[in-house]
Amino acid sequence: MTVPKPWILTTASHLRCLYGPPKWRFHVEVFVDRIKNIVGSSLARPTAILKSGLLRHIGLVSLALLASVYTVQSVHPNLPEMTAVDEILARDVLQSTPPAGWDLANINNPLVDSWVKTFSTNPKVKSRFAVWLDRMPTYESMISTKLDERDMPQDLIYLAMIESGFNPKAQSPAKAGGLWQFISETGQRYGLTVNKKVDERNVPAKATDAALSYLSDLHDRFGSWYLAAAAYNTGENRVARIMRQVTGSEKGTDQDYYRISKLLPKETQNYVPMMIAAARIAKAPAQYGFDQNDSSVGE
Repeated sequence: MTVPKPWILTTASHLRCLYGPPKWRFHVEVFVDRIKNIVGSSLARPTAILKSGLLRHIGLVSLALLASVYTVQSVHPNLPEMTAVDEILARDVLQSTPPAGWDLANINNPLVDSWVKTFSTNPKVKSRFAVWLDRMPTYESMISTKLDERDMPQDLIYLAMIESGFNPKAQSPAKAGGLWQFISETGQRYGLTVNKKVDERNVPAKATDAALSYLSDLHDRFGSWYLAAAAYNTGENRVARIMRQVTGSEKGTDQDYYRISKLLPKETQNYVPMMIAAARIAKAPAQYGFDQNDSSVGE
């Protein structure tokens, strides 16, 4: 496919005119070049990048960071040269760029490794996970299309995987139901009919619309898909309270999920690691010992 020149590259090329002193022109040049390199390497996988809105996000963050640094230096002209700041900014942008084949952050953590091992080596769990993989194609196209329409990360499909194993009639002991495991109250809040005669939590397309609306609202509130997933699991008010307690703000980053993890319920401490572990395996099942015969046994 032909990909138009990303607007960030055009916009970045004009940033130099914002700064007069040679020192600032130098740092802008370095920062812009690094942003271009990051975006350029990302264009090898244009479909995933465009779906995730990464170019827009990097552009907005880049402009905000540069403006912030310029403001600080203008107010405090005696601050030292900004080489260290430049390195920090570039490093942070690199860390926020999902790796090839991902549009959620694939952050390394011992819990992720532990769940990868459990899913792929524990015989009973592996058998169950194989069933999840076998069911995935039934709902993948529908979920992917709806994520695409909302410009949400495609990797959020793995949240449904760990919630229900792609079983649209799954029910939890806590009375959550359906593909996305809504409790009745939250499902109704997001437009699902839930009563004795009708339970739209069990209608995959309608439940997906409701779940993506909820996740989008959570992302708007917390600024991170990891934190949004945690709030989806344990409740938004709990995550908000803990975020304010630990970081001083409800909004945060994916790394903040691990900063607050110890204060979350045990299930939620494992929730995002399970999702990332499931994604790692589903993206390369043969690498983890899964084949077509594995799904013949399980739930």
